[in-house]
Amino acid sequence: MKEALFYEKLDDQRVHCLLCPHHCVISEGKYGICRVRKNAGGVLYTESYGVFSAIHVDPVEKKPLYHFYPGKMILSAGSVGCNLSCIFCQNYEISQSGTEEFPSLQMIDPPKLASLSLRNRGNIGLAYTYNEPFMSFEMIRDTAPLIKEQGQKNVMVTNGFMDPKPLSELLLWIDAFNVDLKSFNESFYRKYTRSRLSPVLDSLKQIRKAGAHLEITNLIIPGANDDEMVFTSMVKWIASELGKNTVLHLSRYFPAYKLTNPPTPSDTLIRFYRIARNELNYVYVGNIDIPDTQNTYCPSCGALLIRRIGYTTQVVALDENGSCSNCGYNTGIQIA
Repeated sequence: MKEALFYEKLDDQRVHCLLCPHHCVISEGKYGICRVRKNAGGVLYTESYGVFSAIHVDPVEKKPLYHFYPGKMILSAGSVGCNLSCIFCQNYEISQSGTEEFPSLQMIDPPKLASLSLRNRGNIGLAYTYNEPFMSFEMIRDTAPLIKEQGQKNVMVTNGFMDPKPLSELLLWIDAFNVDLKSFNESFYRKYTRSRLSPVLDSLKQIRKAGAHLEITNLIIPGANDDEMVFTSMVKWIASELGKNTVLHLSRYFPAYKLTNPPTPSDTLIRFYRIARNELNYVYVGNIDIPDTQNTYCPSCGALLIRRIGYTTQVVALDENGSCSNCGYNTGIQIA
């Protein structure tokens, strides 16, 4: 175990965790909501430091990131634990487990993890993903600078439920974020995730202001967050607060963990795709094959810029600066 950052000591050997907006007050011998930050003798420790449940080399599109080095591969690593309790979690085996509950964990220190990202030729860097990586803040803080020194990229796939101060530190090292915006409804966040919406929106604005690459994923769940008016408000907010070129991924839901609602109908995804396209230039549909909802087109001239079939990606009409080869429009897509 490693002593955690962002906490304060209280009386009676209690500690006050300041990493995320839950601000857990943790008694001696107990854990925070995340299951991986433990009070031992009045000191807060992170049990997920150097502990990994999964390590794979993935297409960057699988994060999903469609406008960040399209067609490239990235080493992807995850631990255990999460500060949300989503009853529909697609990765609940690792996110809703602590280190003592998950059967097979690998121990890898920051230098070793950084060296692993160099093993595969063409790998662009390291993605912190699978569970909620923010709960392994200390591991990221020690690893991400090493990745940078190697000339590679750091990517974070996160729920965005963060406190501003630790996020500001991450923004020194993280090049690209995919943030899971689960709904635009405060009651949904409280009922289905046991968290709150407003800190996630604050994180999105902080990431955008810092200039890191940002893409957003919205998992559409029938009967839970598929209200058209709420969704319309969400995409309007994204356009006004984050910009019309913000990438939005609409993801099909499948029953998982404690939620048994039916899978998202394709008609719903198509309808929401059209609503989002009224406000945003780049909208994609994932977890289902719906024709022409994964390609990238130039918002200015309509030229096909990137063709995608599954995780096979072909850059068709972008120059080395990420501008449209046909009309010169600056798409903001990072190519090299």
